Amino acid sequence: MKKRFYFILSVPVIMLVVFSGVYWQFSKSSDEAERLQKEKTAQIKMVEEQKKKDDEAKARADSEKRIAERQAEERKKEDERIAKWEAESKRIADEGAQYGTQVANNTKEVADLTKELAELRAAKEAKTRELLDTSTDAELATIARRAAELEVQRLTEMVARKAAGTSLAKK
Repeated sequence: MKKRFYFILSVPVIMLVVFSGVYWQFSKSSDEAERLQKEKTAQIKMVEEQKKKDDEAKARADSEKRIAERQAEERKKEDERIAKWEAESKRIADEGAQYGTQVANNTKEVADLTKELAELRAAKEAKTRELLDTSTDAELATIARRAAELEVQRLTEMVARKAAGTSLAKK
């Protein structure tokens, strides 16, 4: 039994040694494959990270470019708006100056016309007074003429009455 006991114990030990050798060999190649896999994974990860960084840098540059373009466009629109506002302000100021000049001219013309109107009214009033004076004089002359005619008629009648009462008229 001792022989068997040795045999029973030696076979597993031998198998263990064989298995350990195979395992060691396999684990060594497995470790090498795992190390290579890790290196590949690390390299792929680095490439992906580098690509990600490149993409982020490209996106950042593109974003900055779009921001710069948008700011330039906004600046251009703002400059155009300011130029339009200044042109409109200048036009309004020019029109205001033109209207101010026109108002001054019209005011002067109104003053001249008012003065001329006052002179014409005074001349009309003088002509009206002259006409009234002339017509008053004409009426007075007409009245004086009538009075004179009546006086002449009265005197003629008186002379005719006296002459009718004289001896010469009776003959």
